[in-house]
Amino acid sequence: MTGFVIHALHVGGGTLALAPLPGAGGEYAADMAHLADWKPALVISMTTGAEMVASGAGDLAAQVQAAGTRWIGLPVADYGVPRADQATDWVQASAAARAALGGGGRVLVHCRGGCGRSGMAVLRLMIEAGEVPERALARLRALRPCAVETGAQMAWALRGRVRG
Repeated sequence: MTGFVIHALHVGGGTLALAPLPGAGGEYAADMAHLADWKPALVISMTTGAEMVASGAGDLAAQVQAAGTRWIGLPVADYGVPRADQATDWVQASAAARAALGGGGRVLVHCRGGCGRSGMAVLRLMIEAGEVPERALARLRALRPCAVETGAQMAWALRGRVRG
């Protein structure tokens, strides 16, 4: 058994999940097998290239894509938020994620530990899918208490709030 746990919840007609970086616990092959068995339609990587290489996951994008899963890289520094120049990248990643969820698919978002960056992105996707921010956060933290680690991450996630 590895430390690679997929924390999943129902969002927008599909399944949205967060997890640590495959290989972060030293079991890359087993983690990738578990990920493949889960059969996500889309994987969004919030880790930097250096983090991926350091964890033995340098080939993650290629392996995910070889398994027939769409992969989007949105590298964010640990404890950070997407940079202003990544705004368009997020819009595209969010649209792809919400389309997959709307079709009943599975979307997995990961960062190194499966808490801060991935929690921030999952919370924003939940809000962009129409959930009330406070309820979405409570649901997410009931599943993964460490989700969204910093005030900046919370502020970024809440920018997904639908304005009427």
